Amino acid sequence: MSTDTDRIEDALRNIQIAKRVRLLFSIVVLVLFAWFFTNALSEVGFSIGEIVEYWPEFTDALGDFFPPGTLFGVIPFVDVSQYWAFIQERNLLLQFQDGNPVLGAVFVTFAMGFVGTVLGIPGALILGVLGSERVTPYPFNFIFRGTMSVIRAIPALVWALIYIPLGGVSPFTATLAIGTDTMGNLGRLFTDALEEVEDGPIEAIESTGANSPQKVVFGMLSQVFTPFIAWTMYILEINVRIGVTMGLIGGGGLGQVLQTQRGLFRYTNMMATILVIFMLVVSVEFVSQRVRSYIRGNEEGTSLLKLIVEFPQRMARSIWE
Repeated sequence: MSTDTDRIEDALRNIQIAKRVRLLFSIVVLVLFAWFFTNALSEVGFSIGEIVEYWPEFTDALGDFFPPGTLFGVIPFVDVSQYWAFIQERNLLLQFQDGNPVLGAVFVTFAMGFVGTVLGIPGALILGVLGSERVTPYPFNFIFRGTMSVIRAIPALVWALIYIPLGGVSPFTATLAIGTDTMGNLGRLFTDALEEVEDGPIEAIESTGANSPQKVVFGMLSQVFTPFIAWTMYILEINVRIGVTMGLIGGGGLGQVLQTQRGLFRYTNMMATILVIFMLVVSVEFVSQRVRSYIRGNEEGTSLLKLIVEFPQRMARSIWE
């Protein structure tokens, strides 16, 4: 009887000790978090006083971002004619000169994302296939996995800076950077897809006396053809957004127009450019979503409203993806 009582007392004592340890650990974590957060605020110079001081300037800028006008000459509304005037003046969309179409900055941005994706597909496919343990034995497959990890660890903006000696700050180097970034991101997705293929088709190909390349092509890649297309379309979405951010460092397209107008404090022109960026990115993402939903047999996909609502977060993530 006393033995059972001792065991109960020991168990209760252990529970109390565990609770105290968890409480102490929680306090230590909170103290460390508070210390780090306080130092981080100081490091970035964040203060409520600064927001209050510059708030009038911010509200004045908002008046330029959304120039006041009227709808039907009666209802107060944003003067969208100023946006359209700048879009035409800088040929952000499409113009016709002497009957010939002249592609605008929006097509430069899209071209960077599209061409960068296409250029990166062969490298992504090679690295993705060789990075799979089903193709390259362990640990040699980690040579290719490591290569993809290194590429993915360096943001596309940094790759663009690395390639500056090749062609200066231009759409060419921006496209090359996007292609390099695609090799790492898309290649890793390819590797993950190949790791999940079924053994049955591979064994069936082997039974016919097929060599290694034939087993890879007909036994493995044939199983992941649909996921490959879906992932490629997804990467295209990301690359178009990256194409916008490339312009912020002088890579051309809409991003460069936006950066130029920011430097001139032309907020109305900035907003006009942002609207064109918004239309481009959401259009590409909507088409990509529809294609991916179709090939996966899912007719619902992602709604246009959700793409619009989440647009700012995706653009922010693209800067350092």
